[in-house]
Amino acid sequence: MLFHVNSMSQILGWVLVFAGLIIMNEIGRRTKFGGILLFVIVPLILTVYFILAHVGMFGGANNPTVAYMDGWFHYFKLYAADIGCVGFMMIKYKWGIGKEKWFAWFPWFIVAANILIAVVSDMESALAAFRITGDFAGAWWASSEGVFIYGGWWNILNAIAGVINIFCMTGVINLYTSKDKNKSDMLWPDMTIAFIIAYDVWNFEYTYLNLPTHSWYCGFALLLAPTFANALWNKGAWIQNRANTLALWCMFAQVVPLFQISKTFSVLPSVYGGAGKDLAAIDLYDKAIELYSAGLGKTAAAGEAMEAFGITANPTTQGVVAFVAIAANVICIAVIIKRAVKLGKNPYSNDIWAGTRDYVEAMERAE
Repeated sequence: MLFHVNSMSQILGWVLVFAGLIIMNEIGRRTKFGGILLFVIVPLILTVYFILAHVGMFGGANNPTVAYMDGWFHYFKLYAADIGCVGFMMIKYKWGIGKEKWFAWFPWFIVAANILIAVVSDMESALAAFRITGDFAGAWWASSEGVFIYGGWWNILNAIAGVINIFCMTGVINLYTSKDKNKSDMLWPDMTIAFIIAYDVWNFEYTYLNLPTHSWYCGFALLLAPTFANALWNKGAWIQNRANTLALWCMFAQVVPLFQISKTFSVLPSVYGGAGKDLAAIDLYDKAIELYSAGLGKTAAAGEAMEAFGITANPTTQGVVAFVAIAANVICIAVIIKRAVKLGKNPYSNDIWAGTRDYVEAMERAE
């Protein structure tokens, strides 16, 4: 059991996020106007809003964005994802440097950078646990995002899976624009289901370990949306869909953070053992921030606070998913190496998955 799902409102929240991301992604990908509106104009408006909120307008310190989403990580993810969206539009519409061959490396670098940030976060969690207990068997700590995290050896395993995942991105420079009327998609044909599964399992585990109170949405719903689209009607454009939905979710979460931590819609993961039906992420937030602000976030005080909430760590699922994540990525890279050796080709400047169904279906859409 991955989550404590206790009400229909939590399921409704998930459905709304999943459907909303798919619909907004379709608006953003199908026309130039939709893409510019969602990934250029809206972020510019939000930037002004964030600045004004931080100087005291729109409620100042009581503004939800300032109160609950003021950590650097949240802003970094939003703008990094949005930069990816704009870069992908430059490639598919051949705007400016987007038509240059060297710029084809941009998607690989931006995805790799985002993965490495997550790897660092995983290692931070593992080291926090080590600092508290002297081993990697597991310990609670409180993050700057107001979340109680149970770090341990599973973080190390997932960090290794993340590093491997970077090298599972093949056929890096062979990108195409879809041949439909609106040139809707940037296609990366060699990014097939093999990589997508390896990435999804790794990234879900990352959110499950490091953003546990958000992972029902930013892990489960957010990862499934682009994979669902890629499987059914948008073959070859998974990475574009992934960037679009990530940016859209980050914008929504930054402006309406209470949605995912409120008593109505928040869902706690199973690591929060013994969590009562009425306990929500928002109940834990203030205490986590209090400990972090007092410099006690990475001390035994975090575990004592969780004990006071009646929560006993249950990291079994964390460990199981970590093993699945590293297994998926080891298998993926092993197959890539085998195919590269057999073909006698560099897997990064050549298409290793040519001839597979996913690859062929993606190339059929290419201009």
